Amino acid sequence: MILSHYLKHSALSLASILAFIGPSLTATDDGFKENIPYYPESVTQGDSYMQERCVLDIYYPKDEKGFPTVVWFHGGGLKNGNKSVADRLKGQGLGVVAVNYRLFPKAKAPSYIEDSAAAIAWTFKNIESFGGDPAKIFVSGSSAGGYLTAMVGLDKRWLSAHGIDADRIAGLIPLARQMLTHFTVREERGIDSTTMVIDEYAPLSHLRADAPPVLLVTGDRELEMLGRYEENAYMYRMLKVVGHPDVRLLELDGYGHAPREPFYPLLLNEIDRVLKMRE
Repeated sequence: MILSHYLKHSALSLASILAFIGPSLTATDDGFKENIPYYPESVTQGDSYMQERCVLDIYYPKDEKGFPTVVWFHGGGLKNGNKSVADRLKGQGLGVVAVNYRLFPKAKAPSYIEDSAAAIAWTFKNIESFGGDPAKIFVSGSSAGGYLTAMVGLDKRWLSAHGIDADRIAGLIPLARQMLTHFTVREERGIDSTTMVIDEYAPLSHLRADAPPVLLVTGDRELEMLGRYEENAYMYRMLKVVGHPDVRLLELDGYGHAPREPFYPLLLNEIDRVLKMRE
């Protein structure tokens, strides 16, 4: 079922899908640096929690120039989780910036959104020194990481604080993101997770036709959590309504919440698709 679903809804060939199902590619000539602070010391000075969490890792192909880069935000409900670079994204001719951010209850909204914007801004300002092209920066993440992807990519004020226009992002590729105000933000306010809220911390509040290309991916609507497919379906429809020219929605049949392994081929395929459109 999943193979036919891929073939129906994306440009992946059967050979490409089988290649991804097989053993992961191993990068033989790559670079990796970890725990790089993405805020200046003047911001984190005296704050041990920011010093601990506001860091990123960067994986990059050492002998390539002008490569695309994915900024990746981990999931965990804005309460837990840690940065990592997936093996499936190595050896693909792209860079990966894996980001840690502050978590509830030690931090509350909008701290983790501010951190996400700071990490993306760091990437725009520094990726060229690693060989990457700042015009080819994509933002992605799983679950809570997808929520952060959407918030920073759609609400332009967060990146504007760093002198970056969010429209410079080449594409937004969130996996199983929440489109309403995140349930942890609601928890911070004492609101039950089944009480729906759409306010400034909801991606749905920031619909705009001029946003970067958007690929929405979720698990099976019967297996996903908290109506996640339906939230993404509504976001897809409303972006269409406001006139966004390049938004798509994919549902991974038979998979539960935020399935990363079947997501990676779609992520890579979307990067290729967007870059080819620019040629």
